[in-house]
Amino acid sequence: MSIAEESLKKHYEWKGKIEVIAKAPCGTSEELSLAYTPGVAQPCLEIQKDPDKSYELTRRWNLCAVITDGTAILGLGDIGPEAGMPVMEGKCALFKSFGDVDAFPLCIKTKDADEFVRTVYLLSGSFGGVNLEDIAAPRCFEIERKLKEICDIPIFHDDQHGTAIIVLSGLINALKVVGKTKEEVKVVVNGAGSAGIAVSKLLLAYGFKNLVLCDRFGIMSSAYEGLNWAQQEMLAVTNLKDEKGTLADALKGADVFLGFSRPNMVTTEMVKTMNRDAIVFACANPTPEIFPEDAIAGGAKIISTGRSDYPNQINNVLVFPGVFRGVFDVRAKDINEEMKMAAAMALASVIPESELNENNIIPKAFDPIVKDTVAKAVAEAARRSGVARI
Repeated sequence: MSIAEESLKKHYEWKGKIEVIAKAPCGTSEELSLAYTPGVAQPCLEIQKDPDKSYELTRRWNLCAVITDGTAILGLGDIGPEAGMPVMEGKCALFKSFGDVDAFPLCIKTKDADEFVRTVYLLSGSFGGVNLEDIAAPRCFEIERKLKEICDIPIFHDDQHGTAIIVLSGLINALKVVGKTKEEVKVVVNGAGSAGIAVSKLLLAYGFKNLVLCDRFGIMSSAYEGLNWAQQEMLAVTNLKDEKGTLADALKGADVFLGFSRPNMVTTEMVKTMNRDAIVFACANPTPEIFPEDAIAGGAKIISTGRSDYPNQINNVLVFPGVFRGVFDVRAKDINEEMKMAAAMALASVIPESELNENNIIPKAFDPIVKDTVAKAVAEAARRSGVARI
């Protein structure tokens, strides 16, 4: 069977990838009285006096909501909230397996940003954090911004920030291998949606100077019409030379290509026009913008994809479990830029500099030290930036 066929068979067998397990025994009358009525009234009254006690007297301290509206599920697009449930369940399984974080899937049946925000806010008292997932741009930016303004728990859109963290970590190591600096390289980002914009913001914050964003119509420039508000904001801080033309034009003399777009957008000939020892992160899944062998034929030195059958896999499972583990360990009320930057630098540090090479710039998903390294860095950054509560 193919992977698709076998996965479908397994999903019929599993009937869901997560389940609720009771911690409190309820096998005797006394146990029932402690776990439920009448004994449960006492923790309720404690929380009534101090809502923060909910972190000590319930599972809230370790519980993350994984929430979607079903509008951008994997590479499948707007397939609806119910159809997105297998992905949300899978994400919850990864949270537990890789971060020991309990997570619960919620698929919201609305495309109205304000209605979505209101729904999540009303549920937020039950959780220690929220992981937004597979929400189409530019609505995802508005939803996250509004939720961060009104919620007292961390809000994290993994498609944006998880991707940005792992891409930055990979670039930090890739630049060491090719002997270039963040200040000198030209970076071309193809795909100006949630991932592309978030990655660009984090790279700029880290100190990259020369970024050019493209979408399916070409380079985003002053001559470009039809940009949404999020893309217009990025145009003010990227493409400072106001280059115009196609993706092929943008890649001439570029050092780095980052793809968050569609399959087969880049050719070997296009890579040949890039600078010596080019870095290519082709993240479209399952078919990348260019396959590694074709990029190498064009002279690329380092290639990453989202696939597990090639080196340097861009896989967000290296990020979000450790980020939320660190957040929950200090009961952070936000995930801010300092914490994201700390996560990226920590992830990059997992591979010793002596072991860096063109096929080893990103840790493996099953490396046991990743979670603790990222979690510790995030927790320390939360304390430094004043958002930790314990």
